[in-house]
Amino acid sequence: MSGTGTRADRVLVLGGGLAGVACAQKLGDEGIDVVLVDRNDYHQFQPLLYQVASAQLPAEDIARPHRVIFADYPSVSLVTAQVAGVELAERSLVLSDGRTLTGSHLVVAAGARPNFFGVPGAAEHAFPLYSVADAERLRLHLQQVVQEAVDRGGSAEPGGLDVVVVGGGPTGVETTGALAELMAALHATGRLDPAGKITIVDRSPTLLGQFSSKAHDYALGKLTEAGADVQLGVGVTAVHPDRVEFDDATTIRARTVVWGGGESASAVVQTLGPVLGRGGRLDVGRDLTVAGHPGVYAVGDVANIPSGEEGAPTLPQLGSVAQQSGRWAAGNILRQLRNEPPEPFRYKDKGIMAMIGRNAAVAEVGRHRHQVEGPLAFAAWLGVHAMLLSGTHSKADAFLSWAWDYFDRDHSAVVEASSAPRRIAWGGDDEDRPHITLDRPRPADSPAPSPSTTSTTGGGDRAARAPNR
Repeated sequence: MSGTGTRADRVLVLGGGLAGVACAQKLGDEGIDVVLVDRNDYHQFQPLLYQVASAQLPAEDIARPHRVIFADYPSVSLVTAQVAGVELAERSLVLSDGRTLTGSHLVVAAGARPNFFGVPGAAEHAFPLYSVADAERLRLHLQQVVQEAVDRGGSAEPGGLDVVVVGGGPTGVETTGALAELMAALHATGRLDPAGKITIVDRSPTLLGQFSSKAHDYALGKLTEAGADVQLGVGVTAVHPDRVEFDDATTIRARTVVWGGGESASAVVQTLGPVLGRGGRLDVGRDLTVAGHPGVYAVGDVANIPSGEEGAPTLPQLGSVAQQSGRWAAGNILRQLRNEPPEPFRYKDKGIMAMIGRNAAVAEVGRHRHQVEGPLAFAAWLGVHAMLLSGTHSKADAFLSWAWDYFDRDHSAVVEASSAPRRIAWGGDDEDRPHITLDRPRPADSPAPSPSTTSTTGGGDRAARAPNR
């Protein structure tokens, strides 16, 4: 396929994350002609980024090539390219090489990027955790500072090993727990003396704000027990290469700042034309369409999706919301193609969960938020996230990596101090490997499921029909 021109009943999907892939798969199941456009050649599973950053999983296990995902979808074509512009009225995408793709329908699933809220130095010196490349950059940075300390006999300059995690949501809490355990293991194995101090900060008075008060207390207790310092009701005013400043006039010396302090819609959305809503996202109707633009849908983290309840806030930016909204948009497109009216999105709330550490997790299940914590929630978290991973290879590899890390408390410490986590050699097929590069994208770069890097391995912008294997 050339990837240009117009075709009747052809759906363009911008973004290959959870929402975009779910949409394309549902349409592909019905034989609808779909063009999936993403600047990366892989789909990334964002809930496990912190495990890549803390050396618990290799990056490849949460980054599965689109070509493999859509191997059995002959009606789905893949275009790996930068997007220079989006024309909602024409339902078209302008690629960086000048090509234009036009369809009968357009699904915007371009994802999110970190929101630094104008904090001086945050964009330059902090490590966001919104993409596989982000997670790998953070892992390599931590490996470097640990190795420097090991070379100095296990100690570092003040703040050299210390980490400040900004944001008390699931990403911040999970990252803090993982890094606190990692530092404890490095200390226990004799590599570091003393170990680095992990501090989590948030303007809110609680951790895990979306959870119940019981979960707030549980997370606080478990992180404190793991050796982390929790500072709440405090905001960051500046980030420097070697320290962080706060609005209570205090300063923490740290060479590593992990930014989980919020997100906004990806950069390309800021140029679309419609007045944007909260978080710089597209406001959509209950049927997930963009007002004034027939045939255009917005799903996942790029959209403010109504909950369907009068006066209730829009749905949160969760993986389950992204997947379900992507499938629902596909269903409404199928209804339109059958000359049937679209239906309002109905989200099935299965609950929320967060990992805090070994045998420490919290889950609130179902609409009524029945809370489970401790080893049972820990096991549930492992099972749910392994099953959500795309591909048998990644699921099995994740299970084995988690088992190894669970029974060998020093496993991640050994990995962090020596090399990258190794993926099990299931086969030599290059298609089963994502092409991940660590170059930071330019601000004008067009979207991916999150602000990840441009894929450079395999040759520039390309269009390919998903192979039928």
